[in-house]
Amino acid sequence: MPGIEKLPLEEALEDSPQTRSLLGVFEEDTAAISNYCTQLYQAMQRIYDAQNELSAATHLTSRLLKEYDKQRFPLGGDDEVMSSTLQQFAKVIDELSSCHAVLSTQLADAMMFPITQFKERDLKELLTLKEVFQIASDDHDTAINRYSRLSKRRDNDKVRAEVVEDVYTSRKKQHQTMMHYFCSLNTLQYKKKTALLEPLLGYMQAQISFFKLGSENLTQSWEDFLGTIGTSVQNVRREMEEEVGQMQQTIQQMERSCDPLYAPCDPDPAHSPVCRNLTRKQGYLYIRNKTGLVSSSWERQYFFTQGGNLMQQGRTEVAGGLVTDLDNCSVMAVDSDDRRFCFQVTSFDGKKVVTLQAENRRDCEEWIATINNISKRIYLSENAEEVAARVNQTALEAVTPSPSFQQRHESMRPSSKGRSGRASSISSVGSEPSPALSALSFDALVAPETPIQFDIISPVSEENSGQNKAAAQGGRRSNPFGESGENASPDSEDSILHQLFIVRFLGSMEVRAAESADVISETMRQILAARAIHNIFRMTESHLLVTCDCLKLIDPQTQVTRLRFPLSSVAQSSSHQDNKRLFGFVLQTAGGREDSRAVCYIFESNNDGEKICDSIGLAKQIAFHSEIDRRALEKRKDKAKEKQAEELSKQKQIEKDLEEQSRLIAASSRPANPPGPDGQFLVLSSSQSEDSDVGEKGEKRGESEA
Repeated sequence: MPGIEKLPLEEALEDSPQTRSLLGVFEEDTAAISNYCTQLYQAMQRIYDAQNELSAATHLTSRLLKEYDKQRFPLGGDDEVMSSTLQQFAKVIDELSSCHAVLSTQLADAMMFPITQFKERDLKELLTLKEVFQIASDDHDTAINRYSRLSKRRDNDKVRAEVVEDVYTSRKKQHQTMMHYFCSLNTLQYKKKTALLEPLLGYMQAQISFFKLGSENLTQSWEDFLGTIGTSVQNVRREMEEEVGQMQQTIQQMERSCDPLYAPCDPDPAHSPVCRNLTRKQGYLYIRNKTGLVSSSWERQYFFTQGGNLMQQGRTEVAGGLVTDLDNCSVMAVDSDDRRFCFQVTSFDGKKVVTLQAENRRDCEEWIATINNISKRIYLSENAEEVAARVNQTALEAVTPSPSFQQRHESMRPSSKGRSGRASSISSVGSEPSPALSALSFDALVAPETPIQFDIISPVSEENSGQNKAAAQGGRRSNPFGESGENASPDSEDSILHQLFIVRFLGSMEVRAAESADVISETMRQILAARAIHNIFRMTESHLLVTCDCLKLIDPQTQVTRLRFPLSSVAQSSSHQDNKRLFGFVLQTAGGREDSRAVCYIFESNNDGEKICDSIGLAKQIAFHSEIDRRALEKRKDKAKEKQAEELSKQKQIEKDLEEQSRLIAASSRPANPPGPDGQFLVLSSSQSEDSDVGEKGEKRGESEA
């Protein structure tokens, strides 16, 4: 038997348009097989039902077998062996046009049972799997569309978790259903041969047994031919069983290995790191299409790179269409208002801009790296991935120092002494590093693959949200920048120090060693190198207000506070050793020293970098002394309160003693034995006399005390 066409189970998870097109071919072949088997079943049913119509039914069967060549099966049209075999069967069945009623029982077991099983069980199972797969595919599209419309705000974690779980469930269900559907379609390619050959083999064996003693039509050569066909059928069945076993094992392996890929969130970087050496990539993305002057819509398409072009293809389309030319283009991540993980591709002449959305951050970074490699025409090289790896390594060395960074940094640094009078938390880049710094590597300063922010984003979102809630409860209106309706807080108005500087924000990134003397200089070098590599020249100008309470970035036009950094969170600040216009400071945003998240902010000023750092140091010293005075004042107040409480306690004790003495004096003034109403004296009982004695003794003791 020639090779059997099969659907690849490994491409079920990707669900590309090519896989869908191939699936359509298999479904068309299944429909043709179903139609043909239905006709064959009806023909054999006529053989079984009526003895009088057996000759006509046999003739119809022979005619259908002869027309097998004319059937346009998309996957089995070139099977010459199958066609010639069926032609031989048609010739014999045409000669056996008359049968006897005794054959009915044998035909029911040997001919009708296999074709009935194939039609009622196998074909109906395929139709059921097709419906289940279509439902799973629709559920997956609905879930992925809902996930893509998630907001970027963090106040809907519960909804986001539900959506992610929905995407995971629907994608897993679609993948499993598709793999089982593919397995059934592949199995059908074997079953369609056995479903056609086994009934015919049973029919012929019944005829041989009937005409065993001497049949003029069935000779010894025909028996050998039928034996060969039976052996071939058994071989096909064994091959089918082996293939089914292999496909089941593949399904189990794919289910285990693809389980982390069902979730749309970023996978574990340790298991699937971002590959930046690609020159070809394909996958589903959302593309933004303008529907009006200010309105737009997002459409999910299958995108792939072809040479220096970016192509897109719909799920039902046969071929892809050109989106844009990637040669000498520019690509960068953008911040969309309603979508996450977006990036923008601009053509070399700047006339065409395409905005796309990936499924997660890893996919977005890989698309950006791939398009960036294609724009440099690396794909034209013989070893494109090796060339891309060397180019990316060169760019990485421009941003990340080598392990000998500390030695080179110390050799290039001129010897200078630390400034006197500066607070311990404020250090200069030109000062000598601490002894502990020599033991620190580059990874101890900045975390590897740390993203760089070139736009102003508040590092204390939780604090701002808390301020907004407090402002809302207090009846004050709050703006989007976390400020209340008042212009300034009482602490800022009463602050001794108020200094205003003009600064431009260059970037910020998360650092590890917040107290290290070289962390600011290294962050400056990283941000300036990243700006040079990605051709970023835009800077946001602001006014930096330094007070004893905080640092504020104020919009020069609207006078609205963009960011507010508590002065107590500023770990250190310093200016550049050579370029005094550059300065930065490290901010610890939350937690203690071990659990805190340190972010380094870099700015450019008008030759005031060193002055700004001195001003921040002065503000921290003033705040420190103010805190000491405040604590001393609170201590004095506590002592005064304790003294006042002690005096009040003594006064209450004196009042209590006076009250007790008054009660004793009043008891001693009562008569000992008052006369009765008739002028006679009353005789007291023993208990009453004892009480009177006790009263007399109390009166005497009270008089003596008085």
